[in-house]
Amino acid sequence: MNDYERLADIIFPDILETIDDLEKRYPIRNLPDGACVTRFAPSPTGFLHTGSLFTSLISWKMAKQSNGVFIFRLEDTDTKREIKGSDIDLLTQLDIFGINPDEGFMGEGNPEKGNYAPYRQSDRANIYKIVIKDLIKRGLAYPCFCTPEELSSLREYQEKNKLNIGYYGEHAKCSKLSPSDAISKIEQGIPYVIRFKSRGNSLNKIKVHDLIRGDLELSENDQHIVIFKSDGLPTYHFAHLCDDHFMRTTHVTRGEEWLPSLPIHLELFNTMGWTAPLYAHLPVIMKQEDGNRRKLSKRKDPEAAVSYFLELGYPTEGILEYLLTIANSNFEEWRLQNMNSNIFDFNLSFDKMTLDGALFDLAKINNICKERLSRLNKDEFTLRALVFAKQYDNDLFEIINKDVDYFKNIINIEREKDNPRKDYEKFSDIYPLIKFFYKDKYDELLDSCDVLPFNELLNKSDVVNVINTYKDDLGIDLPEEDWFNHLKEITVKCGFCDNMKEYKKNKEAYKGSIADISEIIRVSMSIRKNTPNPYWVLKILGKEEVQRRFNLIIKKLGY
Repeated sequence: MNDYERLADIIFPDILETIDDLEKRYPIRNLPDGACVTRFAPSPTGFLHTGSLFTSLISWKMAKQSNGVFIFRLEDTDTKREIKGSDIDLLTQLDIFGINPDEGFMGEGNPEKGNYAPYRQSDRANIYKIVIKDLIKRGLAYPCFCTPEELSSLREYQEKNKLNIGYYGEHAKCSKLSPSDAISKIEQGIPYVIRFKSRGNSLNKIKVHDLIRGDLELSENDQHIVIFKSDGLPTYHFAHLCDDHFMRTTHVTRGEEWLPSLPIHLELFNTMGWTAPLYAHLPVIMKQEDGNRRKLSKRKDPEAAVSYFLELGYPTEGILEYLLTIANSNFEEWRLQNMNSNIFDFNLSFDKMTLDGALFDLAKINNICKERLSRLNKDEFTLRALVFAKQYDNDLFEIINKDVDYFKNIINIEREKDNPRKDYEKFSDIYPLIKFFYKDKYDELLDSCDVLPFNELLNKSDVVNVINTYKDDLGIDLPEEDWFNHLKEITVKCGFCDNMKEYKKNKEAYKGSIADISEIIRVSMSIRKNTPNPYWVLKILGKEEVQRRFNLIIKKLGY
């Protein structure tokens, strides 16, 4: 046994398995040619970030459309930042968006799914130790005994002398210890971490290929990174190496902020003699602020949390569709040609992904979600609204359950046609927009209204005259076109103009226009200037309730 082997055995005396044993335990997957094995590997340190949803969507879609495998792996080696229960929240929120793993960690207390377990890094300690023991035996990893004070002093020296910051080359003091010296320190009980012994030189360039950015030249890694901490867990860089190899990951999709780490990861794979997965570094989602771009921030931007959209009732397919517009430049053209198709019928491509960080556009999300909600039929819409309301909106939940068919009639106004109405961006919009349909809610609105929002240019007496002329002869049993003609007759009878072109030419000749008549009806029925088509509002309310409301308005106006 040579000195390196003796050092490895002293550090890991209980590790008897070898890398060959791991290769047999986790064999090459039997998948079709071109199948992608991808993974989403979050840390349980908080909420699901909108950027993480974007990354997981790309990984999931690439696996699905290639008949591959999408893995959920929990990277929980940063125990100081871990938030209890966030692992379950991550899985739950992914599930809401329909992004379900084929294998992986399935939540605390649930059995893991798949043959490449365990999928939680804290349960994979022996795998990392087997690989690190192999590196130590080959003189490619070593224990480092430097104290925090020594590392801080080294950094100050490098900054003062304008040197590259880090533990490398001549600055990697412990890399020069002989195995015997290292063993002596360990036997003395001196604390240590284990570092990877890089053989790189930052002055050299390496050529790498990114699936989105193409061929790149990056500085070779020279950092002797920590691969095993004093708490007995690996660092991200090293765990990712072992996990991606033994889970047989073929494609790694991650944010472009990880691009500087790529030389480290490639050197680790090369050192082990393993084939590295293909990397695709996705554009970071940006926010415009004071004329400058910055990353979407967990601290500053509520929309950085996926829960923001769920709590407001944004349709999940609308959020995913927006993310696909960021992902592929040809998605929007495809959508225009396939307005009613499932977004997952679209074939995602790395070649069509943008290189620049996409600006987060809430207005665009709202427009997409409004379009998606408009294309749900009344039964789908009601079911989805009920699910949302049960968790987030008690007022909406109550009015739906009060009379489901009545609710369906309201939201079905001009819905099921080629170009449906687009009233709602999100489910939280529903209650404020439709509560006037309900008698008790209408009365509350009227009582709390100091000034009715009629056209200020109209006299109260003219408004009351219109109401009195119309309220006893509503015409709501007529077809819509005949009802409108009837409304024109009321318009003329009250001294208003029934033709907008004519009115614009000669406003002085009339008290107002047919638009004012429609507004008087809208405001009287809803205490709002904007409502769905008043013909359908009147029909849904019914003659008795319409006349009751007109009478209340007349009273409110003091007549």
